[in-house]
Amino acid sequence: MSSLVLTCRDKESAFRYYVSALRQAGWAGGVELLAPGDPAPDPAPVAGLLLLGGADVHPSEWDPAELVHPKAEPDPDRDALELPLIRRAWALGIPILGICRGVQTLNVALGGSLHQDIPEHFGVEPGLHQRGTPAVPELAHGVELDPDSGLSALLGCTRLEVNSRHHQAVKRLAPGLRAVAWHPGTRDGQGALVEALESEDGTRFALGVQWHPENLVGLDGLPGDAARRLFLAFTRRAAQG
Repeated sequence: MSSLVLTCRDKESAFRYYVSALRQAGWAGGVELLAPGDPAPDPAPVAGLLLLGGADVHPSEWDPAELVHPKAEPDPDRDALELPLIRRAWALGIPILGICRGVQTLNVALGGSLHQDIPEHFGVEPGLHQRGTPAVPELAHGVELDPDSGLSALLGCTRLEVNSRHHQAVKRLAPGLRAVAWHPGTRDGQGALVEALESEDGTRFALGVQWHPENLVGLDGLPGDAARRLFLAFTRRAAQG
C-alpha cells in the first residue's frame, strides 16, 4: 500500500491529531509528514495528499500586487512546498483532502484567491471563527451544506456544527472547484463565506473544509460522526490506488 503524504509545519502536532484520525479511520499504510525543507516526494506512488492547517497563504500567490494584510501571518515556505505538490497531485488524480489552511492552498494552487481577513471583509465579530484549541475543540458556529453536493452525501447532513480557527477564507473560486458549504445565511451573492469546496468532477476526490475535523473525531453526535466519515472516505479512496 502506498503512503499518504501530509504537509505541515509542526510534525509533532500533525502526528498527534491528523495521523491519529487517519489510523482511527482504518488507514494501515504508510504516512509521510512533509515540512518545509524536506525533499518533495515523487507523487506517482502517493496514495493521497492531506493538506494540514497552519499559517496564512501569501497574497502574492494569487495577486502579485496585493499587499499582506496587517493581521496576516504568511508562511511562504509552506506555500513553496505545497502549491506545486497540489498541482501535481491534481494532474495525476491523487485524492486530496484540505483542512483549514489546506482548503485555502487547494483553492489558490488551482487558480483561486482568498479574503485575507474575515472580520474586516464580512464585518463579523473577530472571535467568531477563532475559538478553541486542538486539545479543547469548541463548536463555534454552524455551516450549511449544499444538499446536492458530494460532501453532504458523505457526511449525511445539510447542516453541521463545527469548530473554527481561521481568519482567511476563499474569495474567487478556482476553476474545477465548487463551493459546497457556507457560513449560515451567507450562501448567495458577494457576502458568501465559503466553508468547504469540492471538485466539480464527481469522479475525483478533491475536497477541502474550513473547520478542523481532526479535533472532532472523538466527539459524540453529528460533529464527531461527520469528522469520522470524512477521514474514512479519504482513506478508503486512497486505498483504492
